[in-house]
This record gives sequence, structure tokens and C-alpha cells, in this order.
Amino acid sequence: MAKFLNEYEKPTREHHKILMMSWAGWVFDFYDLILFTFLLMPIGKELGLSHQALSYVMGASLAATALGGVIFGILSDHFGRKRVLQWTIVTYSLGTFLCGFAPNLAVLLIFRVITGLGVGGEWATGQTYVGETFPARVRGRYGAFMQTGAPFGIVLASIIGGFLAPEIGWRWCFFISFLPALLVIYIRKQLPESDIWLERKRLVAAGVAPVKSPEKEGGNKFFMLFSHTYRRLFIQSLILAIFDMSAYWFTYSWLPGYLHEQRGFSMTKSAVWMLVNQAGGLLGYLSFGFAADRFGRRPAYSVYAVIRALGLVMITLCWGLVAEYPPLILSFMFLVGFGTGMFSGYGPLFAELFPTEIRNTAMGSAFNLARGIQFFTPVIIIAVASTYGLSGGISLAAIFALLTGAWIWTFPETKGTKIEA
Repeated sequence: MAKFLNEYEKPTREHHKILMMSWAGWVFDFYDLILFTFLLMPIGKELGLSHQALSYVMGASLAATALGGVIFGILSDHFGRKRVLQWTIVTYSLGTFLCGFAPNLAVLLIFRVITGLGVGGEWATGQTYVGETFPARVRGRYGAFMQTGAPFGIVLASIIGGFLAPEIGWRWCFFISFLPALLVIYIRKQLPESDIWLERKRLVAAGVAPVKSPEKEGGNKFFMLFSHTYRRLFIQSLILAIFDMSAYWFTYSWLPGYLHEQRGFSMTKSAVWMLVNQAGGLLGYLSFGFAADRFGRRPAYSVYAVIRALGLVMITLCWGLVAEYPPLILSFMFLVGFGTGMFSGYGPLFAELFPTEIRNTAMGSAFNLARGIQFFTPVIIIAVASTYGLSGGISLAAIFALLTGAWIWTFPETKGTKIEA
């Protein structure tokens, strides 16, 4: 009997193709989500939108990721990882492209919701794909490599939104963002399907699938997450993701605007500082996987959470203490990015916690319901900013970072867990 891909001693060419396409999908997924934060000012100026209105649009796209995560997670568990990965990329690319035609707030909101649906589905599908196919002993580091797509996506958004937008306008920034849809051509022709998923499908069809829950196989997979078997674990996972997502979006939803408005940076200088931040993010995402494989998932989460909280406090509440020393304040911007590296842990952790028949549903639902709840984050920041400035709103992210580092200890340690059909 042929070995499953995750039983190989070392990753092969097939593994690397799956990894690169899942990674590329995540790069452009995150790029499409973050690009909007760089274009807030020119969009608001041309369409006559207030900060509050723009916050609602941003929040709606985040809320849509929750629905997208659930829908595409269920579809992926039913139709396969490869096919649904293509669907998510086309969805978010189309939504972003259409944003370039938006004549008013209502239409812009609709197109951002379409983008959010695709964004919500891609991450979990790609991470499930990688988690099911890579060997257990290196799952953490390769899941982390896929997660580096986030800082690359932000870097790309910084370049397009910070440097190119003033030259070509915000509408053309959205138009050229349809190009990632071309990835589906390669995915369709070159990538294999997850053999673990195929084996599970074969066992179910043959009536010999191992029973892992009291629910009927093929039933509503989303509601299976709330069955007696999985309910506690799924709620734990959802709370972990909510804490971490809150830390992230309290930081990044208005960070470029914070540097521009409260600290007096030009949009170009804000983009440069964001690039420093994302250099930290890239190193954090990459190193987290090695730390998690070496020391375990729980210690890695906690250490990175503390680093992130420290950086956040220094670039917001303590800005005045260090602002006279640009290298020092930039180092804290770097640490904020580095601490976000714990997002690299979600793919491997959720893949190790949930069985194949609901893995993508669980992963997509927990991660994206948590992101959908962030609908309120941009609005809360603006409300707090009216009294304490944007720095006061963004500083709340440090609390959520520390909560993430503490909550991870409610989970079992899953390092080296074998994934089966």
C-alpha cells in the first residue's frame, strides 16, 4: 500500500507544490484584506466618507470572513482541499477587483463583503491542505512557512497602497489585484488532492470509516462542532482565536492611520515603518514553527504573546518616552510584528486537534468566526480615540495578546501528533 504524503520521512516535490500554492493564496488573501487600510484616506476623500463609515466597511469585510470560513470549510470537507482552494482565491480576487468600481458607500460595502467571504475560506483550506500532507515532525515549521504569507501580503499592500496608489489612484490598485486569480490555473493542473481526505472519502463510501463521533458521517459538519464530542474543544479553540484576532486587529486596523494622523507621518513614511514591522512579522512567523516543534505549542505561544504586548505598549502609551530615539521605537515596531508570529501555530494546532471529517470546518469556523467578531474592533478604536487618541485604542491589543498567551495552557500539548484518515 502506498504511503500517505504525511508518512514520508522528508517533504517531496509534491509537498512543496502544495505548500507554495497554499502560501501564495494566503499572500494575496491577506494583501486583499489589508490593502483597504492603506486606501482608507483617498477612498474616504473621493466618496465623502467619514472615519466612522469607513470603519463599518472595514468591519463588514471582517465579519464576512466568518461566514466565508464556515461556508468554505464545510465545502472543503465535502469537495476536497484542492478544489475549494481555487474557489476561495477566485472569490476574494473578484471582490477586490469590483471594489474599483464602487461609486458610493453601499456598493463598496457589498464588494468588500464578497472579498471577505473568499478571504475567510482560503486560510483554513490552505492550512488544512498543508497540515494533512506534511510529516508530523516538521508540521509546525511548514505550517509556519505558509503563515509567512501574511507579512508578505502586508508588505505588498504597503507597496501598492503607500507608493503606487498616489501615482495610479485607489481604483486601479483594486483593478490590478485581480491578477492572483491566475493561480487557480496552476493549482488545477499541478496539485494533487490531499490523500488523507481522499482516503477518508473512500472509507466513508465503503461503509468502513472509523467512528470518531456519535454523529452520522455526512451530517451537518458545522453543527458537529457543537456536539458533546467536540463542543468543549471547539469553544476553547474559538476563544483562543478571538483573543489573538483581537490583539491583531486592534493593532493593524488603524495602525497606518495612527502613524499618519496622530504621529504626523506621511503615507510613504507610514508604509516604510509598516515594512519594518512586517520584517519582524516575517521572522516571527518563520521562527515560531521551529520553536513550536522544538519546545511545544504552548510555551511558544506564551513567549511570543509577551513579546508582542511589550512592543504594543511601547509604540502607543509609551511613545513619548522613546520617540526621540528612532532606532529604539523602530525596534519596538519590529517586536510587535515578531510577536504576531504565534499565528503560525493555528494551522498545525487545529490540524492536530480535530479529525479529518471536520478538520477544515473546525479550522475555518474557529479562525474566521473569531475574525468576524472583529467587526466591532475598528469602531471601538474610533470610539476610544475620541477621548484617548488612536494610541489609546490600539494599546488595548496588548491585553488581548497576554490573554492569548495564558489561554493556550487550557489545551493539551499536541506536538508530534500523527494525523490519520
